[in-house]
Amino acid sequence: MSVIAHRGASEDAPEHTLAAYRKAIEDGADALECDVRLTADGHLVCVHDRRVNRTSNGRGAVSALELADLASLDFGSWKDGADGPDALDPIEAPDRQLEDPERTSVLTLERLLELVADADRRVELAIETKHPTRWAGQVEERLVELLERFGHTKPARAAEWIPSVRVMSFSARSLHRVRAAAPEIPGVYLMQFLSPRYRDGRLPLGVQIAGPGIRILRAHPEYVAKAHRAGHQVHVWTVNEASDVALCRELGVDAVITNRPKQVRNQLGLA
Repeated sequence: MSVIAHRGASEDAPEHTLAAYRKAIEDGADALECDVRLTADGHLVCVHDRRVNRTSNGRGAVSALELADLASLDFGSWKDGADGPDALDPIEAPDRQLEDPERTSVLTLERLLELVADADRRVELAIETKHPTRWAGQVEERLVELLERFGHTKPARAAEWIPSVRVMSFSARSLHRVRAAAPEIPGVYLMQFLSPRYRDGRLPLGVQIAGPGIRILRAHPEYVAKAHRAGHQVHVWTVNEASDVALCRELGVDAVITNRPKQVRNQLGLA
């Protein structure tokens, strides 16, 4: 079972920061998961929420801000300054950006692709496009351009070739856009609820991988076998609790997306 680091090793470091992804690679994660949004000046950045309010010291929608605006914000001290024995004094928190910008700076998808390319082993990447967005198909267009530049859209040279990047979305339309532009990149259809339309294991046309939330498996454990019978892999999010990891292993899930890759790998005996 593959272990995918959700927004990096996000239990140990601020989500979507370079530090979180470096930690995930050190922890042995098979893949890194990230969310991407398009800035006002056309850059893909790794930010989950539509607005930056929760994960930075700024305010506003990502789509309305330019990369320079985001680069001026602190995306890490909100976690480092949380209540607890290691909490930072609020007066000292701004200095953290000077000490370790990898924990506080906004991360572009381009920089994350560079990190993966420079890794000393194969590290896969699971990229989620966030929708709805004011930029519509421009998100997928820019994404495919970047993946092409890094060599991820080349046709398979051998039957056993496995793509190292996949695109995930709750939007079937987004996955169709990517498939039309780069058919060799696998798509993962994310599901928060199991609709009657897909209860038998089917997925939207052209999508190869099911992405159910862990709540779906708790309520419908038989879904994994149905998806497998339909010829699809199953990648489950977000799997943090030991009992959920055990359930996924018992059901034969292909991959788990987790905030704590090191602990999950230890539980699976992969460390």
